[in-house]
Amino acid sequence: MISPTILVISGFPPTVDILKRTLVQMGRVIVFDHLHSALDLIYNETPLLMIVDLFEEPETIPLLNSLKEDPLFAGVPVLVILDEEHTSPDWESIQADDYIRRQFIEQEILTKTRLCVLRSKRVVEVNPLTRLPGNIAINRQIQSRIDNRLVFTLGYVDLDHFKPFNDKYGFSRGDDVIRITGRLILNIAKGNYSQRSFVGHIGGDDFIFITEPLIAEDVCRDLIGAFDHIIPSFYDEEDRQAGFIQSKDRKGHLKRFPFLSITIGVVYANGLHFTHYGEVTEIASEMKQYGKKQVGSCYKMNCRSYDPQEEGRSADQS
Repeated sequence: MISPTILVISGFPPTVDILKRTLVQMGRVIVFDHLHSALDLIYNETPLLMIVDLFEEPETIPLLNSLKEDPLFAGVPVLVILDEEHTSPDWESIQADDYIRRQFIEQEILTKTRLCVLRSKRVVEVNPLTRLPGNIAINRQIQSRIDNRLVFTLGYVDLDHFKPFNDKYGFSRGDDVIRITGRLILNIAKGNYSQRSFVGHIGGDDFIFITEPLIAEDVCRDLIGAFDHIIPSFYDEEDRQAGFIQSKDRKGHLKRFPFLSITIGVVYANGLHFTHYGEVTEIASEMKQYGKKQVGSCYKMNCRSYDPQEEGRSADQS
């Protein structure tokens, strides 16, 4: 299993040396001089903890606050380092969970970091496998958009033939597939398109992404292309050559199964005619089930008008 990442933002060598030496038992310690230099890593590998040194870096606090306002990173605990002469900052204006004085780092850093991580696990619900927000955060995100009458598109992502794959290759390789699927969705729906997008992990091989309608189909197409390109690498050479695997179906009968594919059910929400997140997810689920009737990876988009005066008009796209 990959060790969790502890991200250290500090340009002060004595502090960095202490942190690297002390925190190695908790995970991989990765160091950057400046927060903006670490953004690519943060968006590609959500850290277990961020330790941010405020030493002579006035742009750090606004950038940190912007990062923590993103729902994906709201649950990442942040421990800030203050110099001895620093007065405590206005904690209303900085998105930090705790602080430590530089002169006490060697004695207290291990206890402080452990408390920060434990506190975040109690407060924020994330999927332990992908570190993506779970059902509570997903429902809040959808409901917030509905309540604020925002226009958005929701995609419900599901893997096809995952159970036979899991049965043949085992849970470890199945977890690898789920982990990489979550990473692909995150990179494509969020990293490549819009910082206002949201990605969540419902559980198992089910995911949700929320994005702007204008880019929704691009997200679907890019996700399908990336998934279909990478998934053969998870199969043994013999199975790759054959183009299928043999595994048992739900009745226990040995059967041929094609490679894993991805189905996305997409629903457009115009900000006016939904009142509850369950209405949106139900339609997305229906579109996903419709897509599962098709062989191979696909997306099905519901473009139905929800205006009662235009009832009956709809367009399902793929």
